[in-house]
Amino acid sequence: MGYESVHLLSTLGLKMMSNSFKTTLKIGFISLLYSHYSVLHAETLSYYQAEQKIISESFTTQASQALEQASQLQAEAIKGLGLPVINFNVRAISYHAKVDVPLGSVKNNLDHSLVDKVNGQIDQWQSNNGGILSPQDADILKQGAAQGIKDGIGLIPNSYDLTLKDESIRPSVSFVMPLYTGGLTTSAKELAKLQAQKSKISSKQQQDLQKLEIIQAYFSAQLQKQLYASSQFNSQAMQKHYNNALKLEKQGFISKGQRMQFEVARNDALRILQTTETVYKTSLFRLNNLLQSNQIHELTTPLFINSSQNQDLNTLLTTFEGNSNLIRQLQTDTQLANVNIKAQYAAKKPTVFAFGEYSLENKENWIVGVGATYNLFSGIDKNKNIQAAELQKRASELLTARTKQEIETIIYASFNEVSSSLKSHQLLEGNIKAAQENLRIQELSFKEDMASATQVIDAQNALTIIHSEMALNAYKYIISLATLLQNSGSIDQFQTYINQPNTHYIK
Repeated sequence: MGYESVHLLSTLGLKMMSNSFKTTLKIGFISLLYSHYSVLHAETLSYYQAEQKIISESFTTQASQALEQASQLQAEAIKGLGLPVINFNVRAISYHAKVDVPLGSVKNNLDHSLVDKVNGQIDQWQSNNGGILSPQDADILKQGAAQGIKDGIGLIPNSYDLTLKDESIRPSVSFVMPLYTGGLTTSAKELAKLQAQKSKISSKQQQDLQKLEIIQAYFSAQLQKQLYASSQFNSQAMQKHYNNALKLEKQGFISKGQRMQFEVARNDALRILQTTETVYKTSLFRLNNLLQSNQIHELTTPLFINSSQNQDLNTLLTTFEGNSNLIRQLQTDTQLANVNIKAQYAAKKPTVFAFGEYSLENKENWIVGVGATYNLFSGIDKNKNIQAAELQKRASELLTARTKQEIETIIYASFNEVSSSLKSHQLLEGNIKAAQENLRIQELSFKEDMASATQVIDAQNALTIIHSEMALNAYKYIISLATLLQNSGSIDQFQTYINQPNTHYIK
């Protein structure tokens, strides 16, 4: 029925009802429309879509991409390390200084210089005029001149307070170029490059972990859906048994106690149904939350189990090291530690650099040169820094070796769990046929008073348990397979297992 028809019928009905009932019907009608709207906008989701969604849109993916881009930019930023550093400098200067200038030596030099000059002039005048003055008069003249000079110079103070002031703006261009750094420049570039590589590997490792996470969340929801469906089936079956028991009790074929056994079994089935429904809704909410959605209500990829084991254990144990992003990440840590050792050794060596500065003032002053520095003491024990760097490298190597051991154990255990799940599925397929036949026999026997109510209830529960065990076994297989693939570095192949020939789907 369309919206227009529903609206027309509800309008005609409302005119014939009381106000209170009208209000009740309005609320119910709105609820109906809302439910219909929710169904129309509910999303179906396959596992492949879920995987693509979490890899492209999750917060973890966005964070990993940002860190990867940051590391790449940092590596590119220092590519020019070792080239000249050129600066444009502007110095605005204003200064005021008082200087005490001593004049004693200047006065003495001036006195001797003037006296010698005057005596020389007197002697030359005497010579040019044929000795017009007697030697005694000439000496008296010299002494008088010398005394006059001395008295005049004596008027000059022995010191003078000088005040210096200036304000100026001095632009210049300077450069510093490292000629030899002992390997620090090379180490810095190598460290940045390795950090960018590590960030890229870490991003891939995060994608692998997200795929494992979405596998767990998606198929956990499918498992809970199957358990909920089994509980529904069991609850309906128990209700049917209870209804039959009521009829048999009224006809006098069974006692009240037998009928109450079915009632207790039905109530237990209802209780389990409520529990499984809550768990299913919680698992579905977790999946929606993980995918940043609230509209996913139908999952289209069922639980599955393949008919055979396609992996070879020895091959997995010998090849995982080259495929595992986690191992590659740890190996990069070891490379970083090795470069750090080189950098610590380089810190002990001298550095040589060229420098220069050119003034942009009118005078155009400039300076160029070569300098060298060698640290004699800084308060840091560089030898201990080297030892620490070597220990860090050793620790990284040991951690990598230990991680390899753990991965080997996980691969071995996951492989055996996959194989065990395959065998269990074959046994469960046989058991479910036997359980169905047993239930049929017990129902007939009970009607003929040859079996008790307990036997029928047990047979019904046994069938439900086997259905649940098949779903649990398939989920165990999926998680074990995903764990095996993730640790062997081939989680990308998981999708291919869903659509393999002779795959059994649990629906």
